[in-house]
Amino acid sequence: MDNLKIISDEYLNKIAELRVGEKKLYQSINYLKNPTNLLHKINNPQIEFVLFGIKEDIGIRANHGRPGAKETWNEVLKKLLNIQNNEFLNGSNILVLGHLDFSNLYSNHQSTDANKLLKTYRKQVEKIDQIVNQLVYSIVKAGKTPIIIGGGHNNSYGIIKGCALALKTKINTINFDAHTDLRAQEGRHSGNGFSYAIEEGFLDRYFIFGLHENYISKKILKYIKASKSKIKFRTFEDLIVRKKISLKKASKNAIKFLSESKFGLEIDCDAIENIPSSAQTPSGFSVNQTREFTHFFGSHENALYLHICEAAITDNDKLNKQTGKLVSYLITDFIKSKKAR
Repeated sequence: MDNLKIISDEYLNKIAELRVGEKKLYQSINYLKNPTNLLHKINNPQIEFVLFGIKEDIGIRANHGRPGAKETWNEVLKKLLNIQNNEFLNGSNILVLGHLDFSNLYSNHQSTDANKLLKTYRKQVEKIDQIVNQLVYSIVKAGKTPIIIGGGHNNSYGIIKGCALALKTKINTINFDAHTDLRAQEGRHSGNGFSYAIEEGFLDRYFIFGLHENYISKKILKYIKASKSKIKFRTFEDLIVRKKISLKKASKNAIKFLSESKFGLEIDCDAIENIPSSAQTPSGFSVNQTREFTHFFGSHENALYLHICEAAITDNDKLNKQTGKLVSYLITDFIKSKKAR
């Protein structure tokens, strides 16, 4: 797979933060040494989780969002690999593939015509979809749990499609998000991954957790109501502002709706308060609420994958290292939730 860039020994040596008497995660985790050895490494019975990044924000640009998500993977990797390897988390069952690189696509972003540029973005997202789909398919076909980091929420489509094709059945998904991402099928972008997945028969039941009432159009609301047996949601206002239902009860209702089949766990960082992202919000879930959510849904036996997207590592053009640390917490919460089951 040409787009897959593995992690070199030189890179590991550069980011390593070794202290005397400590063992870090990067010292026990598994790596892909050669892309041609991908299938053999994934099929290793010792491996349970397969982690990779997606370095792109083309889907976000195609949806008029704020770019920056393509750089998230590097910062996440630095934070994740330098946490402690201990009785709470051992890296021996984790394989880090590296990242899908789409830097070659950015050379075609020179047009000054906004409409032409938008069409270019959306065509390029279709190419990204195909590559993401192929990699996720291989991981799920091998019976492993994919963890996907970085890039826009457009990648939900490729992930869902890859899972559904590998399992030969539709899957369900819960989306921790301020937005539905059910926009029109007007060309692929970060706002319509679930629309395409539903229309093309890869996504069955879909639950949006924490939807912001200020950002749902009448048209999409009408579409959801017409599909109520397959699409449900809980608004952020019902959960946090009006406290109409507790987070615990809402989570139990959602898991009841989803868990008869395999389901994916989507976390859009737009839903987390004051986290740099493509649509950063001053009003959202706390980091700890997000961690609780990840643990609760990840611990279910039918939780199929974790996808964390839309995070950026820059805030007003300044590096925000806390973003990488946040995402690494969510990754480890998900992995630990399987052990706690």
